[in-house]
Amino acid sequence: MRNLFISAFSFIFAIVFISGVTAQNETAIKPLVFTGDVVSVDANSIVLKTADGEITAQLSGQTSFKRVDPAKPSLATAVDAELSDIGAGDRVIVTGVPSNDRKSVPARAVYLMTKADIASKNAAEAARWASRGISGRVASVNPDTQQVTVEVRGLMGSTNIVINPKDDAVFKRYAPDSEQYSEAIVGSVADISAGDMIRALGDRSADGMSFAAEEILSGAFQTVAGTVKTVDAERREITITDLNTKNDIVVFIGQGSELRTFPAEMAQRMAGMQALGAAGGARPGGPGAGARPGGQAPPAGAGAGGQQAGPGGPGARPGMGGARAGGIDDMFDRLPQVAVADLKVGEMVAVSSSKKANGERITAIKLVAGVEPFIRAAQMAAGAQGGGRGDRTGSFSIPGLDGFDIPGGN
Repeated sequence: MRNLFISAFSFIFAIVFISGVTAQNETAIKPLVFTGDVVSVDANSIVLKTADGEITAQLSGQTSFKRVDPAKPSLATAVDAELSDIGAGDRVIVTGVPSNDRKSVPARAVYLMTKADIASKNAAEAARWASRGISGRVASVNPDTQQVTVEVRGLMGSTNIVINPKDDAVFKRYAPDSEQYSEAIVGSVADISAGDMIRALGDRSADGMSFAAEEILSGAFQTVAGTVKTVDAERREITITDLNTKNDIVVFIGQGSELRTFPAEMAQRMAGMQALGAAGGARPGGPGAGARPGGQAPPAGAGAGGQQAGPGGPGARPGMGGARAGGIDDMFDRLPQVAVADLKVGEMVAVSSSKKANGERITAIKLVAGVEPFIRAAQMAAGAQGGGRGDRTGSFSIPGLDGFDIPGGN
């Protein structure tokens, strides 16, 4: 959720500022725009962490400071600010002509979004999406009616919901290797395929089985589970052996990748809950999935097993279940963080990434270690259903990741 509106902030100001400068002086050297999080600040400089590394903004008496409201990120809403308003962790845009090595830039202007302002906006958006949103995996698409059937999974099962776009519905598509709402591009129902992840904002029907959507965000993501074969912390790469295909996959850990680990006791407990759900017949798409006592439909905004189905906001990460406070996806953000060097050869991990034709190398959006209890429980369930022949599949869901099917007997 912390990434909401950040890229939009950068994009809007980059275009508006550069256009304004060019109009003023076509022959002048154009300033560049640098967007990042404040690492440190003093009377003479601001050190920023950008997507391309750190850069130092050199301040002078001519540097202007503006504060921007995340709710209305435009020049028209910017107000005067002071250097003293800026602190570590804030988001800023710096304009200026950088040095040849791009390690420093004399700052002409600094535009500020404080982390407190961003957090407040994110919380408001999260509440809106949590109360009026759903998320899940696309089961089917009807291009004639534009209806999309979505499987919403929870820890104890799943349910199918039909999304009906409103007349003025907005379609968006996640950008490659990105899960940020602010980086999403314009899309259409033609972009959506079975197996895609989808998030929708709108109104659920009284029976909970259909959803009138005013905004639909989709993307092609995958979850790969495997055993770590090699770890190269310097290159930020690991190699895993895919549990399904048995092929090796190189996983690149970018600066934006999130690495978490499951505490052993928590993983065992959650895997046990999923095993109980499978034993009770709450299989994905099966009878009774998401059922409630007395035949009642799940409440609006709720997924299978009573889990909240709405995302934690449009910038919430791809995954099943939803991210209402205390929900299955929201739990991902509370898992302990780890570094690449903390990963161990032989342990099992699950990786979320964009789907690509060449699956030999992927960029991790999220990586979760400590997932062996989930995988073993899914394998045991698959083996039991297949009479020990290992010819059936078992399913498991990990907070923040797509649901995953794995053959039994592996």
